[in-house]
Amino acid sequence: MIQLPTVSAELEHRGQQPFDDFVTLLAGLYPLTHSTLTLERHTEFGLLFHWRSSGEASGGPLVLMAHYDVVPVDESDAWTYPPFEGRIADGSVYGRGALDDKGPLIVILEAVENLLADGFTPARDVYLSFGGNEETYGAAAQAIAAALRQRGIMPWMVIDEGGAVVDAPLPFVPGRAAMVGVGEKGVLTLKLTARGEGGHASAPPATTAVRRIARALDRLDARTFRPRTPAGISRMLAQLAAQTPGPARHLLKLLSVTPPLTARVFAALGGDPAALVRTTIAATMQSGGTAANVLPSQASATLNLRIALGETVAGSVRRVRRRISDSLVTIEVVEASEPSPESPTDNAQFALLADALVVSHPGVAAVPYVMMAATDSRHFHRFSPAVYRFAPLEMSNAQRGSIHGVDESVEIAALERGERFHRALLQKLQ
Repeated sequence: MIQLPTVSAELEHRGQQPFDDFVTLLAGLYPLTHSTLTLERHTEFGLLFHWRSSGEASGGPLVLMAHYDVVPVDESDAWTYPPFEGRIADGSVYGRGALDDKGPLIVILEAVENLLADGFTPARDVYLSFGGNEETYGAAAQAIAAALRQRGIMPWMVIDEGGAVVDAPLPFVPGRAAMVGVGEKGVLTLKLTARGEGGHASAPPATTAVRRIARALDRLDARTFRPRTPAGISRMLAQLAAQTPGPARHLLKLLSVTPPLTARVFAALGGDPAALVRTTIAATMQSGGTAANVLPSQASATLNLRIALGETVAGSVRRVRRRISDSLVTIEVVEASEPSPESPTDNAQFALLADALVVSHPGVAAVPYVMMAATDSRHFHRFSPAVYRFAPLEMSNAQRGSIHGVDESVEIAALERGERFHRALLQKLQ
């Protein structure tokens, strides 16, 4: 799977052949899945498998999601093994997509294929939803979600990529935890543009287009959005308190019942903790100018915002406009999706996740949290009551850092435990 460079952002350059080859590869690797489940194609990149139930359970289906496209590789990066070689070494599989998201995809299919070989039929319908353009805004998953909604099919539970089994989920919290995303932040891409007097750089005006954009960016610092604590973070802290010894237990308990204090503490910590409690904003691209001695008549910058739960796209745009406070800077919404609602943890769905973890990762508790990145599941949470973001793989800090980075890898033992998780999940489905 890794050897096929399914880079959705480079589709024009690489062509569609790697994606077609990937679909062909799945058919060869998983013959029982393809002969028993029905397969629908949605857009050129969406695969929707339907596994019909034995009819024992009533209600909506289980939807297991993953994506098979990957992000590009910077050719200047020094990978230990070539990123599309799929090298197996030292008990691990190396390459782009090992964790995001071909590893989580393969453990789903392995579990389904193994259960079919045993003659198993699930108690309720199961859909496998695989997208080939998640990294480029997920049109395939959007089409699949729309098709199910149009048919009146409301998923009982949706599981997509997201959290993982991690060590020390917070700096002062020891032990392992299965971090299950119960919500995800929204995504907002804005383009700021300013025009100015062009001409020779030897006689610049007081405020050039480039300076106007630079000033706008300087005003959009970490304090642009106020911190607030989502319910999912309070639930996370309460769960972690139950498994943390010593004085840290009391701190976690206190934070779990005082959301305003948690917001201030996490915001002060910066980094990941701050991103859990506030909308983040980052300038990711800038442009303007054609030569070193020419004043550009136009300059622009692109901003990437991750909108905190409880806030909105419209409110975030208004906040950015107020902070910039410059009518000569135009703001264009390039892409936007609202943050998700939070899925509950006191229901049968979350209990099923915890029960499957007992089989695959004994002693590891399911802990809710809020996911900062966007997933294909955002197209389902508007009509499904329980959407969770969790890949049942162990990931070290270094491995999590390799996602979209260098030397992405997954341990074979982690894949085996991931297969056991999905097999147990399907067997315990009621």
